[in-house]
Amino acid sequence: MTVSGIPATDVTPPRQDDALAVLSSDVTVPLATGGEVTYAALDYAASAPVLRRVWNEVAAYAPLYGSVHRGTGHLSRLSTELFEASRETVASFLGARPGDQVLFTRSTTDSLNLLAAALPAGTHVLVFETEHHAALLPWAHHGHAVTYLDAPAGPADAVATAEAALAALPEGEALLCVTGASNVTGELWPVRELAAAAHRHGARIVLDAAQLAPHRRIDVAALDVDWVAFSGHKLYAPFGSGVLAGRSDWLDAAPPYLAGGGATRVVSRSADGGVAVEWNTDEARHEAGSPNVVGALAVAAACRALTEAGPDALLAHERRLLGILREGLAAIPAVRELSLFGADADRVPVVSFTVAGWDSADLARTLSDRYGIGVRSGLFCAQPLVRALLGASATDGDCDGPVQAVRASFGAGTPDEHVTRLVAALRELAGA
Repeated sequence: MTVSGIPATDVTPPRQDDALAVLSSDVTVPLATGGEVTYAALDYAASAPVLRRVWNEVAAYAPLYGSVHRGTGHLSRLSTELFEASRETVASFLGARPGDQVLFTRSTTDSLNLLAAALPAGTHVLVFETEHHAALLPWAHHGHAVTYLDAPAGPADAVATAEAALAALPEGEALLCVTGASNVTGELWPVRELAAAAHRHGARIVLDAAQLAPHRRIDVAALDVDWVAFSGHKLYAPFGSGVLAGRSDWLDAAPPYLAGGGATRVVSRSADGGVAVEWNTDEARHEAGSPNVVGALAVAAACRALTEAGPDALLAHERRLLGILREGLAAIPAVRELSLFGADADRVPVVSFTVAGWDSADLARTLSDRYGIGVRSGLFCAQPLVRALLGASATDGDCDGPVQAVRASFGAGTPDEHVTRLVAALRELAGA
């Protein structure tokens, strides 16, 4: 890249042979039984390890850091144009349409709260109870009427449920919020069909792609979603960065998400002694303050790495490991895998389960202390869904069995041994 006459050698890091190599591949951790073992990172659904290539790009840029959009000096111009080029990279990665905006935020949660704040007054929101809290909670918090849809039995039922709810809405603006892949079960949702249903009824749709973007190609134009949100820390990038991308009209018509420098075009004293403000009508409108240029650069670097590596090899790798894990779990009588759509549903490599006789938090800690395996235990910020899958009451969470689950998740950079180690450890702990 040449930025306003600045040669590419200023910012280009050494290339890696493996575009999807991760930093954590050789980390060792102590065991409670003595000695050390290579860490098996199986908590990608929470935060994926950083791609080595991404880290190298960030390190190459760090000495050249300058104030974005705030100066005319060499480093400021470089930083500004790299920041804007990162926006273009993300737009290409998402298959964004001409005129779509790409906003840099802190996370998926921040992105969906920004959109919730930008919805026209009176917008009615529909959201499935199966969503992550980042997608479940912002709408009512920002004062919108919300219809919470029951958990569907399968993809076709999800479309039918949404269709019926959309048909029953009163006149006015409406928004359907849906995940691309469950952060609990990994199951893929019928996004294209849900988008078609929303548009048939004059509604719009936002896609929570936090779990989808790291594993499957997203094409906003082909899916026909109005907005998409995802987090950098699940896409093999460090730092607190996220993205909201999509149609500009509601965003440009809404008050700025934050009031401050960068969001303004003109600020002047008004005749009544106050302050008159003319706000920007592009991405800057909702990106007040000095942006996280390092985070944006990292997200763009991850997008480039995934694009250049191509989806086929990663998909084949993940499906093979997913088969090893699920077949291994199915062979342990004490293990119960959680599923909403059924065992044959297509999914990304996210698997939640319980083990009879084990408290899930104790099990996760034991896997770490005795085997060097990192998984997640709890309700995964999707409490209504996990409680329902565990057989709990929808309101109070009481159930006869486990009250939490364990989740294993993986992706680029995960070796076979990490997955087979988890299966062997569970077999041993379950007494199988």
